[in-house]
Amino acid sequence: MKVHHPKAANARMDTDEMAVILYSGGTTGIPKGIMLSNMNFISEGMQVSVIGGLSEKDTILAILPIFHGFGLGVCVNACFMGGARSLLVPQFTPDTVAKIIRKRRPTFVIGVPTLFDALGRNRHFQKTDLRCLRATFSGADSLPRTVKERFEKIVKQQGGTCQLLEGYGLTEAVTAIMVTPLDQYREGSIGVPFPDMLAKIVRAGTLEEAAAGEEGEICLHGPAVMLGYLDNPEETAETLRKHPDGRIWLHTGDIGTMDEDGFFYFKVRQKRMIKSSGMNVYPAQVEDILCLHPEVEGACIIGVPDESQVQRVKGFVVLKDPGKAGPEMENALIDHCREHLIKWSCPREIEFRKTLPKTIVGKIAYKVLEEEEIANLKGSGKYAGE
Repeated sequence: MKVHHPKAANARMDTDEMAVILYSGGTTGIPKGIMLSNMNFISEGMQVSVIGGLSEKDTILAILPIFHGFGLGVCVNACFMGGARSLLVPQFTPDTVAKIIRKRRPTFVIGVPTLFDALGRNRHFQKTDLRCLRATFSGADSLPRTVKERFEKIVKQQGGTCQLLEGYGLTEAVTAIMVTPLDQYREGSIGVPFPDMLAKIVRAGTLEEAAAGEEGEICLHGPAVMLGYLDNPEETAETLRKHPDGRIWLHTGDIGTMDEDGFFYFKVRQKRMIKSSGMNVYPAQVEDILCLHPEVEGACIIGVPDESQVQRVKGFVVLKDPGKAGPEMENALIDHCREHLIKWSCPREIEFRKTLPKTIVGKIAYKVLEEEEIANLKGSGKYAGE
C-alpha cells in the first residue's frame, strides 16, 4: 500500500551551533557532556588533514571507537575531509589488526600506547609487510619508551621507515590538536599545535604565561575548543577563561613545558600528579623506568593516601613470568627504580597483577586501582583521606 509522507521541513544548522555531545572525564576526572559545534569538528578535521597530508591515496586504520573524540574526530571525520578511506575495526585484537594490515595496506595507524604495545608483542604483526605505513601516531596517554622502541624495531625489520610519533589532545578540543611533525622528531615531545590553534604554558593557578622550559598548565585557544560543558556553567567558567590578551583559553588541567622552538612536552595530568613528602612525582616517569626492567611487561603507578607523606607511591606490575612474583622480585624492582630516580619518586611497595584494568579506549585505568586501594584502606580503618 502506498503511504503518503509529508515533506520534511528544511532544518537550519549554523556553523557555531552544537553538533555533538561527547562524554569524557574532562579535566577533573568526573564524566561531563562536552558540547562541540559544527565549527569544532570541521576545523579539527581540516587541521588533521593538512598536517597529515591526507589524500585519496591514504587509508587510516580506525581501531579506536567512534563514540570517542579520537576515533570520531581523526579516524573518521578528518579522514573523510582529506578524501582518504577509513577502515573500521569493530573489535580490536592484535591478530585481527595484523590481518587487516596484510590485506588492506593502510598508510596510517593511529591508536593509544596499549594498542601499539599489543601489536609489538604479536607474532603475526611481527611477520607482516609494513612498507605500506606512511605514519603511525600514539595519543590519549603517555607513550612508554620501551613500547616505542619495540614497535619501531618491528616496522624497520618488516620494511617500513616510519617512526611511532606522539600527539596530544583532549575531547574539550574534539581530540588531537598537537602532533610531532613527520620530519622533526624530538625526544619526548608531543609536537606543535595544529594550524589555527594556539597553545601556551601558564604558571599554575594564574593567567601568567610561563617562560620557555618552565613547567605549568597547558592552555589552548582556537576553533576546535568546545562550546562548554552541558548544563554545567560553573565547570565551563572554570575551564574556559578570558586572559589579558582578550582571548578565551581552554585550561586543560595538564602539566607540561614548551621549549624555545615552540615544541611542547607533556608531563602529567594535574589530577594524576602525586605529592609525596612535598615532592612532585610523575607516574609516567616511574612507569617508564619499571618497564625498562627485563622482567616487567607492564606497570601502573598511583598515589596512596598516607598520614606521614600525604601520598606514598605504589606500583602495580605485570611480569613476563608471573611465577617470579614475590618479595624478592618486589625488592629487585624497587632497587631498580632507586638506581634511576630520586628516592621520593620510587615506589614504596609493588603489587603484582596478572593484568591491569583498561578503559573502553584501551588506556590503563589507574582510577580503578586508586579506588580499589582506597576501599582496602577504608576496610582496614587506615584511610588517611578522612
